[in-house]
Amino acid sequence: MITIGIDIGSVATKAVMMEDGKRILAKHITPTGWSPKESGERVYREVLEKNGIQRSRVDRVIGTGYGRVALDFADKIVTEITCHGKGAHFLHPGTETIIDIGGQDSKVIRINKEGQVLDFLMNDKCAAGTGKFLEVMSNTLEVDISKLSTLAEGQKGKKINSMCTVFAESEVISLMAEGASKGEIARGLLESTANKVMVLGGRIGLVGEVFFSGGVSKIPLLRSIMDEKMKNSLIHSEDSQYIGAIGAAIVGVKKL
Repeated sequence: MITIGIDIGSVATKAVMMEDGKRILAKHITPTGWSPKESGERVYREVLEKNGIQRSRVDRVIGTGYGRVALDFADKIVTEITCHGKGAHFLHPGTETIIDIGGQDSKVIRINKEGQVLDFLMNDKCAAGTGKFLEVMSNTLEVDISKLSTLAEGQKGKKINSMCTVFAESEVISLMAEGASKGEIARGLLESTANKVMVLGGRIGLVGEVFFSGGVSKIPLLRSIMDEKMKNSLIHSEDSQYIGAIGAAIVGVKKL
């Protein structure tokens, strides 16, 4: 059985093709852009072409993510919380807690040994501790967000006190005016992001093995900072950004 999971996030749209929910056949990621509908259709075409499979051979397409309602060709749409649980369990079966930092929200999810969601908390009312927070701050520093980790490595971070992105931006501008280096500020921003997520995690409990997912999880130094702050081991995979799409493809195996 061939299923495709499509996860439309605020920044990136991901698609994963799986066989029987057990083996990944192909995956693709593309910027979401202004139209979730167009990015969903584009990533669907790309993942089909990568594996040389015609649409007629696909048994089910499952949509998830904030833009899932735009997938009018999907057989079913499922919440990203459910899909993240299934996806993390697939990539690392020992996972009990998921920390996901995406473009517009951050969330902590507790799951059981089958990948079913037990509880979760989400910060979707404020950009603090999200990819958007780091994107805004990177623009203020005039550096690419992908360079933050390298820039901050080995630096002593300048403390960013504000929990609000707007006020934090003002802090960054003030720090620059005072002569702080970009590296010191970058380190402070990553530490601030980690602290915000740890507060969220503390409210629900970071139990067992913790899986770190989302686009922000690709920042090496942020992973290291969070690992230092936690007593648990922080698990990461090269496919961490795809866990929503993986989970959606797995859900597609079940009878709808």
